[in-house]
Amino acid sequence: QVQLVESGGGLVQAGGSLRLSCATSGRTFSSFAMGWFRQAPGKEREFVAAISGGSISTYSDSNKGRFTISRDNAKNTVYLQMNSLKPEDTAVYYCAAGVGLLPNVRYDYWGQGTQVTVSS
Repeated sequence: QVQLVESGGGLVQAGGSLRLSCATSGRTFSSFAMGWFRQAPGKEREFVAAISGGSISTYSDSNKGRFTISRDNAKNTVYLQMNSLKPEDTAVYYCAAGVGLLPNVRYDYWGQGTQVTVSS
């Protein structure tokens, strides 16, 4: 069983930055592809970014250039650095772990989410 715990969410003004963290436990972290997703009120969950065990990354078009995903396999942690935040980035952000090659990852494990609110 893999457990994921997100942290780092909060309230930030537009144009500001946040760094989300997702700490994992359980099976070998480096064997998993890790992803970040988000869900805004009244909207479906959407993909944000993903990173392979070998640190190859991919992003949604709306976030490319503003967000950076990274991982520290020694700390069993994946990060999402978010810069130039916009009010439309407001959502609950979820971390997920899965298997497969990017972008076709089957995410089997999910965290509980962390709220990000961007004020205008």
